Amino acid sequence: MNSSTVAAAERLAHAQRTGVPCAPVRDLIGAADIGLAYRVQRVGVDRRIGAGERVAGRKIGLTAPVVQHQLGVDQPDFGVLFDRMDVSDLDEIPANGLLQPRVEAEIAFRLGADLDGPDLGPDVIRAAVQHAEAAIEIVDSRIQNWDISIADTIADNASSGLFVLSGRPVPLSYFEPAMVVMRMTVDGVEVSAGTGRDCLGDPLAALAWLARTARDLGDPLRAGEVVLSGALGRMVTVGPGTRVHAEISSLGSVSAVFAGKDNA
Repeated sequence: MNSSTVAAAERLAHAQRTGVPCAPVRDLIGAADIGLAYRVQRVGVDRRIGAGERVAGRKIGLTAPVVQHQLGVDQPDFGVLFDRMDVSDLDEIPANGLLQPRVEAEIAFRLGADLDGPDLGPDVIRAAVQHAEAAIEIVDSRIQNWDISIADTIADNASSGLFVLSGRPVPLSYFEPAMVVMRMTVDGVEVSAGTGRDCLGDPLAALAWLARTARDLGDPLRAGEVVLSGALGRMVTVGPGTRVHAEISSLGSVSAVFAGKDNA
């Protein structure tokens, strides 16, 4: 492992520990070296596993054209979800630990089978999904002002933060992910809308991309993991006291309430 990889991982970890966003890491690893960026991500992931955190699944980022445009990137990426990121059971989401949070509404897939074989075609991908549910992803960046290249966000665990699942599972036999319609409100005002086709054309196509990429990197998707398949519309900045509500047709609703400043 080279010194730039370690230095980039430490810069991001220091930002998380201190709550102070850092400079981009592309000065250390370049703005477009995808392989090196994933190696930096892996350093951070391994440190968290070593500290006792458990992998809960993966998240796919940068799937919606509107989000790619917001951040100035042109391809998807992925990060690792940990058990501590799941805040579905909390009445209020504490603000401490979040640096620059934004929210996205998306479909979450729960896997019922490993996706590690040579054949990861559409039928295999569909058969591996145990169920789907509505989700809100709380994305976050350790990098100041979200000034990110594709390498910056990959190194930063795909700008992962927290996530909320609706808890209402729906089998794929009941609906087509590409056909869903999403609307998200913040404090009662609609701020984002989209469809399943806004996620790489089909959230199942996003899952297939992730399955192939994770397999080829030597860390395939496993049964029991949850996969956040990617935004169905634009992401929106949130702060203390914010109330987020998303409706996804066929899947129902999911909400997240952020603690106020006095309860952060």
